[in-house]
This record gives sequence, structure tokens and C-alpha cells, in this order.
Amino acid sequence: MARSRVPILIMGVVLWCCLTTPAKAEYMKYKDPKQPIPVRIQDLLDRMTLEEKIGQMVQIEREVASAEVMKEYFIGSVLSGGGSVPAPQASAETWINMVNDFQRGSLSTRLGIPMIYGIDSVHGNNNVYKATIFPHNIGLGASRDPELVKKIGAATALETRATGIPYAFAPCIAVCRDPRWGRCYESYSEDPQIVQDMTDIIPGLQGDIPTDSPKGVPFVAGKNNVVACSKHYVGDGGTTKGIDENNTVIDWQGLLSIHMPAYYTSIMKGVSTVMISYSSWNEIKMHTNRELITGFLKNTLGFKGFVISDWEGLDRITYPPHANYSYSIQAGIHAGIDMVMVPYNYKEFIDGLTFHVKNNVIPMSRIDDAVRRILRVKFVVGLFENPLADNSLVDQLGSQEHRELAREAVRKSLVLLKNGQSLNQPLLPLPKKTSKILVAGSHADDLGYQCGGWTMEWQGFNGNNRTIGTTILAAIKNTVDPITNVVYKENPNAEFVKSNNFSYAIVVVGEHPYAETDGDSMNLTIADPGPTTIRNVCGAMKCVVIIISGRPVVIEPYLASIDALVAAWLPGTEGQGVADVVFGDYGFTGKLPRTWFKTVDQLPMNVGDPHYDPLYPFGFGITTEPTTRQSDDNPFLSISSYFN
Repeated sequence: MARSRVPILIMGVVLWCCLTTPAKAEYMKYKDPKQPIPVRIQDLLDRMTLEEKIGQMVQIEREVASAEVMKEYFIGSVLSGGGSVPAPQASAETWINMVNDFQRGSLSTRLGIPMIYGIDSVHGNNNVYKATIFPHNIGLGASRDPELVKKIGAATALETRATGIPYAFAPCIAVCRDPRWGRCYESYSEDPQIVQDMTDIIPGLQGDIPTDSPKGVPFVAGKNNVVACSKHYVGDGGTTKGIDENNTVIDWQGLLSIHMPAYYTSIMKGVSTVMISYSSWNEIKMHTNRELITGFLKNTLGFKGFVISDWEGLDRITYPPHANYSYSIQAGIHAGIDMVMVPYNYKEFIDGLTFHVKNNVIPMSRIDDAVRRILRVKFVVGLFENPLADNSLVDQLGSQEHRELAREAVRKSLVLLKNGQSLNQPLLPLPKKTSKILVAGSHADDLGYQCGGWTMEWQGFNGNNRTIGTTILAAIKNTVDPITNVVYKENPNAEFVKSNNFSYAIVVVGEHPYAETDGDSMNLTIADPGPTTIRNVCGAMKCVVIIISGRPVVIEPYLASIDALVAAWLPGTEGQGVADVVFGDYGFTGKLPRTWFKTVDQLPMNVGDPHYDPLYPFGFGITTEPTTRQSDDNPFLSISSYFN
């Protein structure tokens, strides 16, 4: 009996050793940062199920996201729509905690593929409380300064990363050909060359692409940079009458020469993603245009990043939207869209796309192409090595350095359109030292109005309590001599103006905030009571009118009574930049990025058109030199106007 127990004892020891010795972990190439990215992509793709692949193609809104949803559906991306925040006045730390919570859900899946979070950082990290809000693109186009725009891109990247977000839906490289379009302020210019020059914002956002980088391959330098997104492909700024999401009627050569050049440049600079336009080209919805998305963007131009739809872009393939969603899924994915912004109805999209693949309507090769592109961007941005954000950049949000940069951008964006009733009697720059001045107008003391749309909310806001910044009124008070009495009255009547013995007046009026279709306008008028304010003030005394708007507006009826006219566009939070130039600490240097029409009946009208008869032509801008002049008695400086 004793002998028989020895083999049993030995077997027990062997079994115990097997159970207690850890098995050697499987080597997974996709987790090895030393492996080339194509090898990592292929290794991961080979391991993925159809369910996991389709999940990567889905981007959902943070309102419906959770760690559980990320894990269950293998969701590839989350976004914040305009105004979608984790809490009112949320801190950078609150944003980071939210993003990391979603990310932990993704990391807990079988393969641990990180999600990528995106946000509309279109003029700074503009959804976030205390962020620096830079001038909208139309103002930056007036600066004609690509190096400045690149710096703004780098600052925006830091402020976006400060909240734990690695993906910015910027830049908009539309060429707005009609100011009636509600997105015209998102366009740098009516001129394709200026828009092309301003793609320098991409290396600002993503980092400078190495000289030996293969053409079309996305590039992100590191943790201080973000994934950029050129949008909206293609022709979004050319729709008939400027109607948002409408039809752009233009031939192939016109599309290539006006609307496409900035995409060539974006790809050369390593842009990681491209967003598709809601609009159509010659009646073909861009979200279904395989010829332009797969044929031209991917195959001809060699774009290797991923193509993303716009918000519910597949729904809008049909009219009414979502009328035949099964068809929309098929048409959009077949066209070459890789990631679908399907904010709320993601389960329907997943089920629909799965059905199409299993029934051979959409080939697996198309799914693999989409996922390969998405994974490429995730590897490039370093998400597999650093999936969770930390607090190391929180002090970048609204930093003084960035606010000074924004202030510089405001100064360089201002365009002086009129200066005095005659060239030898200029009104600007204004003296800082005088007895009493009037500041009037609905936009003089309203941070929301001066920031415009896509600020804190999708449609923007009004008032001074939603974020941090300096209004133009506050800037004026900061700038004038302490003995100068600044009187503010939003809409004074003529009697008030005449009875107060003001030295001069500054009137700040313009458009109320708007975004996208809500901004479409067939009349382009200054918001009430702006015209009344101009008449009451400028009819009685020397006045400077500062226009806060996302585009040229009707001004000719009031021009004769206005002594000096400044186009300030949508300057953002740093209103001090306006006072810097108006009072002569810096000179006016901005040039019109688009034609200023006389009447809306002339529209569309762009430089080079045979019927070109503008109030102020493209490229116009009166220049002034800085001055230290402090009183009304000092002589005015000479000025000169110049064009492109």
C-alpha cells in the first residue's frame, strides 16, 4: 500500500506546480510600441470580431455614454456637442474625470482598445468655462498671419488637452462665397489662397510633421497636441444663396480650384481626420459621394487618416431626415465614411450596419478599411500607451499667455474701413485723455455677443456671466486716462447725446450670436436697436462705430454720418485688443478677408466677378501707426489704405 502512494504524491506535486506557476502571457504585437504602426494595426485587426470592428466606427454623445456602454458596445469614440458639458462651469479636473471614466470602460473590453474623445475646439476650447476664446476664423483671415494662426492652434491644443480631450473638430477650411451663409464666420476668407495659407493651424494643433513623413499619413507630435479635423468636405461654403447644408452648383474645375486646395494642403501637413459636409455637390449628397470621398480624397490625394460624418450626417442623407435609415447607412459607409457621428441612436446604427455586413451588402473589406484608419489615428496619437489623461496641463486652461496671444490676434484682425470724413482729418486713433466720452451700443458690454456662436453653447450666449473675459467697455475703461469720464448708455436718445457735451462716442453694435442654419440671413442687417443707436449718436457728434459680426453687414445707409468705422468681427474673450488699436497703442493692420457689399441684392459677389462693385473691396484696410498721443490737441497721424 505504501508503494502505491509515491506515484500519487509525485503526480500531486506536479499538478500543484502547474496550477501555481503563472502561464506565460501571449505576446500581442499591437500592444508593443516598438512594433511599426502598420504591424500593430494588422495584429489588432486580425483579433477583432465584427462586433468589435463596428463598435470602433461609432461616435456617441457624452450624454448617452457611460463606462458600461463603452464596454458593452465597444464604442470607438465619444464627443461633446456644442454646449454639452459634464457640469455647469465644470473645471478641467471635472472634464478629465469624465473622459477617464469613459476610457476605463473601453480599456476593460477584451482587447482594451481605447476610445478617442472629440470636441468642437473651433476658436479655443470654446465649450469650456474659463477657456481662452480666440477670434473666429473670419477675423484670423483678416490678420493674413499664418504664423499667428499656428500659435493659436498650439494654444488651443494645450487648452483642449487640459480637459483630457485629444481630438478637436478643427479647422473649418470652407471657402465662404456668400455671406448669407450662417457659417461664414467659420471660414477664413472668400479667397482659396488665404484659406490654404491658414491651414498652418494644423501643425499648430498636431505638431510639425517630420520632413520624411509619408504623404497622407496622419501625424500627432505628442501629449501636448491633438488630432485635427479638416472640414467640411467639400464645397460647404459654396451653396446656393448661402443656404446651410444646401446644394453647391459648380463644375469639376471650379470645385478643384476654389473649394479643394485647402484639403491638398491639409493632407500635406498630416491632418488626421476629415469631416464630411451636410451639403451636396450638383445635387449629390456629400455623405453619399463615393467618387469624392473614396475615389478622390482617399485614392487620388492619398489620405490615410479617417473620414468622419457630421452630427447625424447619415440621417440627413434622406429628406425628411432618418426616413430610410437602412439605406443611409449603406450609402454613407459605401461612400467611404469611416467613423459615424451618431450621437444618440447608436444601437440602431450598429444593428443596421451589422445586418448589411452579414448579408453581404457592405463587404468586410470596407469595414476593415474603416477600422484600419481609425486604429491608425489612435496609434499615432499615442492612446494605446497613454489612454488616461492626467492633471499636468490643467493650468493651461485660460492661461495668461494664451489670453495675451488672443489679444494679439484681436489687434491684428481689426479692419479700419473709414477714418474721418476726409483723409486729411482722421479720427483714429482716439485720444486717451479728454473730459468725457460716450460708449453706446448693445455689443459694448456683452461678452457673449463679442464671442459669437460656438461659445459655451452651440448657438452662443448673451451677457457676461457664462465665462471669463474682457468686454470692449471694460477694455476702454482700462485704457483711457484716469481723468477721462467714460459714460455708458446702451441705446441713448438724441437728446441725451446732445446735452452731455461728450468729446466723442464709441458705438459698438452688430449681430447677435448664431451657428449653422440659425445664422442663415437673407438681409444681413445689424441687430436692433443698433441702427437707432448709430443714428442717435453719430447724427449728433464725432463717433467711431465698431461692428461685431460674423460677416459683412448692411452699413451703407448709415455710412455718411459715421466718422470712423471698424470691422472687429467676433473677437472672443479678449476685448482689450480692440482698445489697444482704437486708442493707438498699436496700429490698424487688418485687411478685409472678404468683400463688403453695398446691398444684399449684389450677392453673391466675390473678388474677380464681372459684376464686382463693392462698398469696400476684398483686401481693403486703412493702416495707422501706433501713437502715444494723450490729448485732443495733438496732431493726428497720417494714414494710408492698402489692398492685397
